[in-house]
Amino acid sequence: MANSGNGGVFDLGELRNLIDELGSVSGEEREALLAEMAGENDECDCDDCESEVLSFPPVELAPPAELAGAVASVPLVRDARRLAAWTGAREVTAEGLLPEGDAREASGELGLTLDRLRLVWIVAVNGGLLRVTRAGASPGEEPSDLMKFWDGVVMDVLDRTEEGLTGSAVADEHLTEMLATIYATTDGITYAGLIEGMLQAHEIGCEARAHEMRRLRETLPAELDVALDLLQYCGLFERGAESVRLTPLGVWAVRQDLLREGHDAPLLSEIAGFAELSASELVDAMLTGEAPSSAPALWAERRVPEDAARELIKVAASGTAGQRGVIGTVLAEMGPEAEPALREALAEPAMWRHAAVWLAVRDLEAPVLTEEDGTWLAVDTLATLLHIADVPEAMGEFEELEAGEELLRLVEDISRSSHPDAIAVLELLGANHPDATVAKAARKAAMKARSR
Repeated sequence: MANSGNGGVFDLGELRNLIDELGSVSGEEREALLAEMAGENDECDCDDCESEVLSFPPVELAPPAELAGAVASVPLVRDARRLAAWTGAREVTAEGLLPEGDAREASGELGLTLDRLRLVWIVAVNGGLLRVTRAGASPGEEPSDLMKFWDGVVMDVLDRTEEGLTGSAVADEHLTEMLATIYATTDGITYAGLIEGMLQAHEIGCEARAHEMRRLRETLPAELDVALDLLQYCGLFERGAESVRLTPLGVWAVRQDLLREGHDAPLLSEIAGFAELSASELVDAMLTGEAPSSAPALWAERRVPEDAARELIKVAASGTAGQRGVIGTVLAEMGPEAEPALREALAEPAMWRHAAVWLAVRDLEAPVLTEEDGTWLAVDTLATLLHIADVPEAMGEFEELEAGEELLRLVEDISRSSHPDAIAVLELLGANHPDATVAKAARKAAMKARSR
């Protein structure tokens, strides 16, 4: 579904628009509309989405001893040690750097360009291999915690992007996205796929004009080749003939950075147990918050898609709106292989409308939904709030609950809905909606519904 900020639960406004519009547009327009509903066309650039917590596939880290042992073999770390030994005790500039003459001498003796020498110097100083004071530079100490040292090395590297780390402005601008993308593809990514992904990210994120994109299509492959060589030197990437992937140290470091940013980046060992749960147990774990957001994908991967969908639908058909809400987020990620199970769900009173939307957004044959069906789905979506502890906070995540004429019309429609939770939803809105007009309208509508 399109990005609604409600945790993947059906988007109320777009559901209603879909129902209204599918019957009145041409086949070509219908296809475009459904593609947009499925999130295939537009990227959301709102502030909320930019700070959205992302969920990454679980990874398996190399053993700690193996990781720690690999740090010393990283070319950047090796050169930082060599530079520290070469420097010994000597004067530095007011900025804490080697004087120009010494820098050129070190560059020649150590076989480093001046740009790379600066990066190596920063790593050596920040990592404690060199101690720099006003009196000058002097030998530091070997790190006692190699993984903490390595984490600092990677942070030093990433911090240099604003200064032209890789020599490619596009690679520097989108380095964090590049790392996250490759992290999410455990088998690595082809150079062609990486180039295309970066071009798309630049075109959308930087609103690049056509002439700039034409130029980048010509220049980016060579720029990226140089950038990947540097990142390989830094110990993050290993390059093959056709593709690039993160090194074991790179996987560890990128995961640390994702966790610092608040993203969900679990270890396989942390969520493996969720894959063994029944559908009902998984849904309960999702509702209580015990299951991380990456657990459902792993659960589904361990099953035949059609069977997984059928298990979930069985729970949803006899379950609560809260259960249907979290199940909807899992079903939304499933492909056409799950279609037979969703077609069976068309016979389930509590699920057929959800199944119809699932089929429609994939441009598969689906029943036509009426305006009343749209209201029923809206109630079912809002009824997930009945199963959430912090209703005011959760309510703030539903963009469709922003005060306005459309919401007031929806409140009136809900009062006439056949959904069993309609009155409870109105009472919830009446007690918790921050807008006094909406809250009053919801309370009034609840009274009318009870009197019918």
